[in-house]
Amino acid sequence: MNKYVIFVLLLILSISVALPSYASVCRNHGGQQICILSINRSAKNYWEYRATVSVNGVRRPIEVYNCREQVKVQQDGTVLPFKQKDPGKLICSFFNSSVR
Repeated sequence: MNKYVIFVLLLILSISVALPSYASVCRNHGGQQICILSINRSAKNYWEYRATVSVNGVRRPIEVYNCREQVKVQQDGTVLPFKQKDPGKLICSFFNSSVR
């Protein structure tokens, strides 16, 4: 009987511990499913976001999205303008539509 009490107590204890949840913001944008996995706004340049996104389930490396210039800066320093179905357009419209 003592074993059963310990088992029940351990079961209740393990159920009561809340694990952290990792939610991502996903939207259908231009026929693609774009999920923002992590995002940080620049403290110095409020129009810039450092974000990790996935497009149709494929995770991309961290990029800096400049909403003022409508460009993204890749990890190697390459600056690319937003394309028509670019995740940067979704990030800029979703988080800050007044910056332009």
